[in-house]
Amino acid sequence: MSLVERAAENEITAEIQAVADGEGLPAETVRRRVAEGRIVVPANKRHNCRTVGIGKGLRTKINASIGTSTAIADAAMEVEKARIAQEAGADTLMDLSVGGDIKGVRQAVMREISLPVGTVPLYEAFAISIEKYGAAVNMPEELLFEIIERQCEEGVSFMAIHCGINRMTIERLRKQNYRFGGLVSKGGSYLTAWMLHNNKENPLYEHFDRVAAILKKYDVVLSLGNGFRAGAIGDSTDRVQIQELVINCELADIGRKQGCQMMVEGPGHIPIDEIEANIILQKRMSNEAPFYMLGPITTDIAPGYDHVTAAIGQAISSSFGADFLCYVTPAEHVGLPYPEDVREGVTTARIAAHIGDMVKFKDRRRDLEMSKARRDLDWKRQFELALAPDRAREIKKARGGEDEEHCSMCGEFCASKVLKGMFNAELAGGCKA
Repeated sequence: MSLVERAAENEITAEIQAVADGEGLPAETVRRRVAEGRIVVPANKRHNCRTVGIGKGLRTKINASIGTSTAIADAAMEVEKARIAQEAGADTLMDLSVGGDIKGVRQAVMREISLPVGTVPLYEAFAISIEKYGAAVNMPEELLFEIIERQCEEGVSFMAIHCGINRMTIERLRKQNYRFGGLVSKGGSYLTAWMLHNNKENPLYEHFDRVAAILKKYDVVLSLGNGFRAGAIGDSTDRVQIQELVINCELADIGRKQGCQMMVEGPGHIPIDEIEANIILQKRMSNEAPFYMLGPITTDIAPGYDHVTAAIGQAISSSFGADFLCYVTPAEHVGLPYPEDVREGVTTARIAAHIGDMVKFKDRRRDLEMSKARRDLDWKRQFELALAPDRAREIKKARGGEDEEHCSMCGEFCASKVLKGMFNAELAGGCKA
């Protein structure tokens, strides 16, 4: 039986108990939400990895994506990036490799880290087709299902699979006269080209029951990919994006009833005033399936700083109920991320998720503790509470000045030092009215 089926039979599994313990929730609450499809746990039966819950009532989780390209295929660097992502606090990792030894990179990454690892099986299928059959459009349908099963057997814990692209979504794209930013999903664009060239329906949609059955067998989470996500602000929340979202939400219900764990992806580039509407639509149409936000990037004109444009969208998304955020690095739109980009991307996304969770859960205790530590010039406590303590310590050590009590920002004009001890500590906790 799958985790969903066991939860529906009122069984509190070890995975459910671990999620409950980690989140400070009753195990029965987690069990019920797993059974309802509102929480997923990416933990392949064949791979011993950390237990991570994603969904309703849980802390917003962060995914870090790595992977080779056809331009740079350095397996050792990808393993290093995976290690750094884990050190920096990512909850999961996706290997999106499309160049070099794709299988070898994936297996090396899974040996190196304890995070649940996700993939996009389409990438490997199309890469094999180009090498073996001369072109991606020559891919045999059966190869898709072979790759999905093979990656499940290796221990992949969640997969982004483009099931929501079909003849209807392509027709929507035609009727709205394409897009300002075109199609930006590698899987989405290659699959669309395959369908148009072969005049066939998407096999992942046409044989969705088979896809869900394979993933259910291994308890792998099926993340319904948004191959038609907006890659430009001008395309956000357009008809083709919403068409794919409707289909994915329908498929989430179908897969859940089959006993497969389901998650829905969206939406890519989006202005901040459309984020709440996208989350409401997804949650309403999918019966609150976990929502995996790619980005979202909130302006198109900041290459080199897209980890910042995404953090703005991530904080807002988390506050409105998004469950899972894919980090963005400074290299987005300009080049393959290097290890230092991965660390920056994970840290920035974690900050954004915390900001959103402060609103989502109405919990500001950690921030209040930091406020008091700063007031009291308690540097040890400040570093304990910091999301990136090593970076904070590094700056303080390099620029702290001779007086370790205060920092070099204000020096002897430190406001906290000037008033230290002048007020009763018991009354200095802030207004309680």
